[in-house]
Amino acid sequence: MPLVTTKTMLNDARKNTYAVAAFNCENMEMIQAVIAAAEEMKAPVIIQTTPSTVRYASVELFAANVAAGAKRAAVPVALHLDHGDSHDLVKDALHAGYTSIMIDGSAFPLEENISFTKKAVELCAKAAIPVEGELGHVGGKEDDTVSNGSGYTDPMEAVRFVEETAVSSLAVGVGTAHGVYAVKPILNVELISVLKDKIEVPLVLHGSSGLEDDVIKDCIARGICKVNIATDLRIAYTQAVRDYLQNDPTCFDPKKFGKAAREVVKKIAMKCMMVCSCNGRARL
Repeated sequence: MPLVTTKTMLNDARKNTYAVAAFNCENMEMIQAVIAAAEEMKAPVIIQTTPSTVRYASVELFAANVAAGAKRAAVPVALHLDHGDSHDLVKDALHAGYTSIMIDGSAFPLEENISFTKKAVELCAKAAIPVEGELGHVGGKEDDTVSNGSGYTDPMEAVRFVEETAVSSLAVGVGTAHGVYAVKPILNVELISVLKDKIEVPLVLHGSSGLEDDVIKDCIARGICKVNIATDLRIAYTQAVRDYLQNDPTCFDPKKFGKAAREVVKKIAMKCMMVCSCNGRARL
């Protein structure tokens, strides 16, 4: 089926207290693995690319890969730009066929973040494409962006931010971090409940890789509607390639170790969908 937007997906997740799993994919094999997992789990799914990923290839190449996979799939698939860092990149992604956009102005002061995000929303509104904004800092390293510490989202600022930008969803800072956790994070999960009560748009959790399943489930029960998964997939894919080549050092066919890595990523994606309770939630 054709690519869909994230708006219906996330609104349904908010209404029915589950989350859609959103996977950052780096290549064709990851895309194939995630879509295959979604079909097996009968789950809606979001495939994401970051600015560095599309700089490595292009928005056109990734959009073509995801669109081809979605066309053959029997579940809804959305293509999302994760951590968009410029309005030019937003325009490029829209032109390439992305069906969801994140613009990340969280490093800016509130006024500048509102202005930066609002412009992206206006650009996307012409194509009826939903926009995810971010308020509060998610720590760690995501792509080429490094954030020191994790700034919690202020509830009153969140109300103003959503009203003035008209974003369709909001990534919130509750103590998570991108990348691999060096120490156990201190999460303010109660803040999620407060934010859900104050704003009407779906909430997004970044930095979920490495969190315990029960913690993610608690975040979802409190109002998280989209859970981003990136680092876990990268680690698993790379380790699968290493293991294959260690077992068969004479292999020179990328299809062989690519297939092995694809199967590992599929299993992880299926597990994530179960944790998010989005299995069986596909709405066609």
